Amino acid sequence: MSQIRSREVHLVNRPAGTPARGDFAVVETALDPPARGEVQVRNLWLSVDPYMRGLMGTTRTYIDPYHLGEVMTGGAVGTVEVSRHPKLAEGDLVLSNHGWRDRFVASGDGVHPIDPTLAPPQAFLGVMGMPGFTAWLGIHEIARLEARETVFVTGAAGAVGSVACQLARRLGARVVASAGSDDKVRWLADQAGVEAFNYKQTKHLYRQLVKLCRDGFDVTFDNVGGDHLEAALLAMRNHGRVVLCGMIGQYNAERPPAGPSSLVVAITKRLTLRGFIAFDHAGLEPRFQAEMAGLIASRQIRWTETVYEGLENAPAAFIGLFSGANTGKMLVRL
Repeated sequence: MSQIRSREVHLVNRPAGTPARGDFAVVETALDPPARGEVQVRNLWLSVDPYMRGLMGTTRTYIDPYHLGEVMTGGAVGTVEVSRHPKLAEGDLVLSNHGWRDRFVASGDGVHPIDPTLAPPQAFLGVMGMPGFTAWLGIHEIARLEARETVFVTGAAGAVGSVACQLARRLGARVVASAGSDDKVRWLADQAGVEAFNYKQTKHLYRQLVKLCRDGFDVTFDNVGGDHLEAALLAMRNHGRVVLCGMIGQYNAERPPAGPSSLVVAITKRLTLRGFIAFDHAGLEPRFQAEMAGLIASRQIRWTETVYEGLENAPAAFIGLFSGANTGKMLVRL
């Protein structure tokens, strides 16, 4: 069997500040036929996610950084074209972390079959995948949110925040959400069923939070950091819990930003601040998937997607995350 050609997106420069198109290159490569135990997969959907920005430097975070001149790894859904693995057949839909490329050949043990009867295939990169799992963990396992509590969700129109809002509302909590445009606010109100405001039209974030919830919040689910976290700390009730999920507002900072000047209230209000990483809780993923599949089947969870077309536009889709170009999950369709 002869080699086939594929295209990949490589990181070729480590960004200074916000990534630019010149930090990436589309490269054509040749693939050898799959050996025993391997599969050849044609990707259909690629995920771009904020965490990828942290892998573009030289410092190891919770996983190793990307190498220059190599393919950008990340979530992808594809179809098996050729299988030499006993548990995978041609035509199977699979989830992988083999990322920004048209095709790949890899061990069949490193890809995971998905069931398209539960949700559309690309949903396994969003509401049924890592972002949905992250939201579910943050609400149920980290915050331990209860009915009649109040929760403030930042970055609420993104892939994680939009699911977190709905899971909190289903528990009977009151949800206040921030987003960066009027269209996103409308989606959160009409589809997610929560109270939302446009932070870009708010002069004083803390005063807005007090106006919306004078008695303060039991929980903050923070995806943004910076001024959002600072205001949220001030607006917390005594013994509140702050779920530190992401800080997209400072991922592109060229120097470490100053910590919140309001952090002292974590002492005076006896707050709990807890960060978490989804893969630390992998044992809970089957429970999450069963619960989320049920919510999707009963139409109790809504989601939306922002889709860029073509592998060559994966960098633009990724860069768009940092200017708020997405509502819901940002995806690339091949």
